[in-house]
Amino acid sequence: MLQGLRIAMYHVDDLDGAKEWYTKVLGKAPYFDQPFYVGFNVGGFELGLNPSTDRVTKGGSTYTYWGVKDARSEFQRLQSLGAKAHGEVQDVGEGILVATVTDPWDNIFGIVQNPNFKLEETAA
Repeated sequence: MLQGLRIAMYHVDDLDGAKEWYTKVLGKAPYFDQPFYVGFNVGGFELGLNPSTDRVTKGGSTYTYWGVKDARSEFQRLQSLGAKAHGEVQDVGEGILVATVTDPWDNIFGIVQNPNFKLEETAA
């Protein structure tokens, strides 16, 4: 039985640069920092950076959307930190706003403002 999201992993060819960039984006240092993997705790979920880019197509088809309070301002903030607009902020119904940017390593990074979504408590 699936228990929910645990890790969203992004492949990067410059681990130190990616660690620095994501530290700025997230406003915190990683909790796990090794030469083979860097992990950040984001609201109880993990954003992972993997320096292995073998057999990885940049900007693949899987998008991970990270929850934000204000999609429009976060979309602008991410671009001010060096991300490039990929998909403008759009209303997808019921007050939900989504957008995507590409990080400096061409990974697609999504944001979602969803007033209807609440995290459920799960058993360990």
